[in-house]
Order: sequence, then C-alpha cells, then structure tokens
Amino acid sequence: MPSDTTSGEPRPQLESHLRNAILSADAHVSGSFAHVVIERDTWNPTQYERFRAEREQPFHDVVALITHRPDYRVVDLGCGTGLLTAALHRELDATETVGVDSSDAMLQRARQVGVEGVRFVRGDIATWEPDEPVHVVFSNAALQWVPDHPHLFRRLTAMLRPGGELAVQVPANFDHDSHTLAADLAREEPFVSAMGGYQRTFDVLPPEDYATLLHRLGFEAQSVRMQVYGHVLDSTDSVVEWVRGTLLTDYESRLPEALYQEFVARYRERLLAALGDQRPYFYPFKRILLWGRRPV
Repeated sequence: MPSDTTSGEPRPQLESHLRNAILSADAHVSGSFAHVVIERDTWNPTQYERFRAEREQPFHDVVALITHRPDYRVVDLGCGTGLLTAALHRELDATETVGVDSSDAMLQRARQVGVEGVRFVRGDIATWEPDEPVHVVFSNAALQWVPDHPHLFRRLTAMLRPGGELAVQVPANFDHDSHTLAADLAREEPFVSAMGGYQRTFDVLPPEDYATLLHRLGFEAQSVRMQVYGHVLDSTDSVVEWVRGTLLTDYESRLPEALYQEFVARYRERLLAALGDQRPYFYPFKRILLWGRRPV
C-alpha cells in the first residue's frame, strides 16, 4: 500500500493475515501460560481513502521523477487500493504493472480497478521479488513499514534491469505529536501487555543517508529530497481520522476491539491536549522523495 502502503500510507507490508501466535515478552520458557497476540488484517480501504486527495500529491511528485518510456515493466510495492497503481501504469505507458500488497482487504478493492496490463498479487514486500528484473521499482508510502533499509534497498536494486529506475516516497513525520503520542501510549498499560510488549519502530533514514546509499549501490543518477506537505484539515480531530487509516492500524491489528477503542479514545484526548482544538488545523507532513537510475 496502500502499499501514510496507497497506496497513500499503507501499513506494514509484513504478513497481515492471521499469523502464528506471538508470545509476550514476560512469558516464561518454563511452560507457564503466556499472553498470546493474534495479528489480523485491519486495513480499511474506506477509512484510508478519506484523505485520498491529500495523500495523492506526493505520489504524483515522485512519479514525475521517472523517465517516461513505453513498454516498461513496473512493480508497485505496497499498492493498497490499486487506484494509484493504475495511474502509475497509465502515466508511464507501461506494458505491465504488478501491484503487491499484504492486505486482503486492500487487494479485494484493488482487483476491482480493471485496467489492462495491471495485475495485483498478495505478498510481503520485505521478501517478495519479481520473476525477472523490471524497468521500474516503485513504492509510495509503504517502505517505512519495512526494517533495515540498507538491506532492503540492496534487494530493490537487484530487482532492476540495467538502466532501471527506483522511485520511492516514504513518510518522515515520526517526530510529530500525531506519531509520538501513539508510540508513548503503546508503552503504557493495559496496551503494552495486551500487545505482548510490541513497540512500533520505523527505520526511515535521513535524506542524506539515502543519497549516500544510492551512490554506494551504483546508481549513476539520483534525486533525493525532503518535502513538507501542508494539509488544511477541518479540525485537530481530523488528524485522529488520518492516522486511524494508517499508523493506528498497526495497533488495531494487535489489540482486542474494545481495548483498541479505548486506545483511540485516549490518543484523541492527548492529541487534542497537545495541539489544541483548532478549526481548521494545519497539518504539516514531512516526506522523503527519492529516485535513482542504474547504469545501462
């Protein structure tokens, strides 16, 4: 996603289906009863697309960095609802575009797009690979969910043909109250125990580190920039609805429904206390846009 990964800002592209039970950090190997957390797919295409217009501009900005040549084979990692995957396919005049996502709910929506040459597959973008090298590896607001970006970008580079292009947009707003307050709350009871001690971390690098990484990976040309997108929302409370479509899905997938509703209620209270009840609310959102081309 959707591939904030869609993809807009889709959630972890790690397997979001029902997984093996995760034992809590305080479980004893002695065989005593352990708290079990079952992760489920909580991506909601409707909630995600509530801010579709605001989420689309970074997509168009990163697509504009790609060389437009006909007959490209393209991969969209974190395709989400598939609408932007179809737009990418048309914009590049591609021969084939494959959208990859781990959310069954998002893929069900994506498969209704019905554009010739575009298909969607279920996969974990931390490990998925195409059958053969492609011309463009693209990802819009999805790779922030994948750890170890130096290793990840080596994998992405290996997916490219000679002369192939990598184009990525990742959110970098993790120091904003909208994100830090959620992380703080997840460290408190009863949430931390209910999630087995789970803590969400993001491995997004500073822009200069991505530039250095692309150079070391052998890209002959590159563009890396940090950009702030300003969103005028109806109110401060709209920020809650924004992150409910992306960031908070990670916690929702690990909490019982009633406890997740309590999590959202406390988060809303703290966010309003921190930002004030502003109407409208200006939401500055930082993103990193990067592009690189391999030598022929």
